[in-house]
Amino acid sequence: MIIAIFIGSLLVFLFLGMPVAFAIANCTLLALWLTDVPLMIIAQRMFSANYSFPLLAIPLFILAGSIMTKGGISKKIIEFAGSIVGQVYGGLAMVSLIACGLFAAICGSSSATCAAIGSVMIPTMEEKGYKKDFAAATIAAGGALGMIIPPSLLLIFYGVAAEVSITKLFMGGLIPGILMMIALMVGAWYVSRKAGYRGLEKLQIKNVWKAFISSIWALLLPVIILGGIYSGLFTPTESAAVGVGYGFIAAMFIYRELKFSEIPAVLIDAVKSTALVVFIMDAAGLFGWMLINLRIPQQIATAFLSITNSPVYMLLIIMGLLMLVGALMNAGPAMIILAPILIPVAQSVGIDLIYFGVFMTICLTIGVVTPPVGIDLYVISSISGVPIERVARKAMIYIAILITCTALLVFFPQVIMFLPNLLQPSM
Repeated sequence: MIIAIFIGSLLVFLFLGMPVAFAIANCTLLALWLTDVPLMIIAQRMFSANYSFPLLAIPLFILAGSIMTKGGISKKIIEFAGSIVGQVYGGLAMVSLIACGLFAAICGSSSATCAAIGSVMIPTMEEKGYKKDFAAATIAAGGALGMIIPPSLLLIFYGVAAEVSITKLFMGGLIPGILMMIALMVGAWYVSRKAGYRGLEKLQIKNVWKAFISSIWALLLPVIILGGIYSGLFTPTESAAVGVGYGFIAAMFIYRELKFSEIPAVLIDAVKSTALVVFIMDAAGLFGWMLINLRIPQQIATAFLSITNSPVYMLLIIMGLLMLVGALMNAGPAMIILAPILIPVAQSVGIDLIYFGVFMTICLTIGVVTPPVGIDLYVISSISGVPIERVARKAMIYIAILITCTALLVFFPQVIMFLPNLLQPSM
């Protein structure tokens, strides 16, 4: 009875449009009241949800994304990408996807990636003859890379919930993220060739070199962040702090596009975004404790095992579930809610938790470009002025590509596990 009220009230609150954090907290509060558990547990569990050093990486990566946007670093990345692929069919669409991938390797957020790259590339693509809805859909799909290519906030959420190495999760997400970026570029080329979106100019090595020299300080930022993590020189949290420091230096003293007077606004934006994420984490910590207290994960694991005990079939079932949830709920809260529930299911059929974390992240990532609640669709719609339904229609080819790539990962898990297994002895 209590379980039905607990889960049912959550669904009712979400259906009524209550913010996710409040919906999670209120359904848990109701269940606590019905079980006569001391309400002091609310403060204790919400506080303990933040008691994890890796979570410090979240505000730091958010701040790094704000610095990139305000400091002109994203523009330099776009210029370099344009010098390489700007001359082929759909060149500007490919530039957008490459820029999204490089930006994602710094900020780890899909919405931040969409906002930073979309504000620059959508007007440019429209000026060069691209239809605005296609340009917007391309950026929305590219923004999904922000949750796959490390550092990724979703991978941090999962790593804390599963108590596994975030460094290994980052390693696992790198190759799938790059392959998905390439697959999206192929899709952009195919659509652009049919629509006649020709490139701008011929490829010239001197132009590539000139763009590289101009953008080298911006390109070093993802190298420093990821290189520090993979080499073992920094933890993900320390790497985020180094990235923030380097980003400030590059934006203020090298490119000189970030003024001292703009620093308070950058910090305030990062604080606002961090507060939203942390409050959701706090509510989810309380929610997760109640899930365990009611033994819901174990019951769900038993129900899943009654269907199949094959890892492949189990992953396909979970993939469908996560894509459905991702289409109805933002990926961050979905990961926080579902990770504690699905981890026992994965363990029961022998699925590696590093692989499962990356797989969960990718499945939920598809939801950011899937109606009706695809966050990237709303961000891009607000930037471009294109109605969400038009963006969603143009994004269908990209959604199909992402789903195909994710399904292939079920049958080729070594794509995810290659780097974690390669470096495992030294980790």
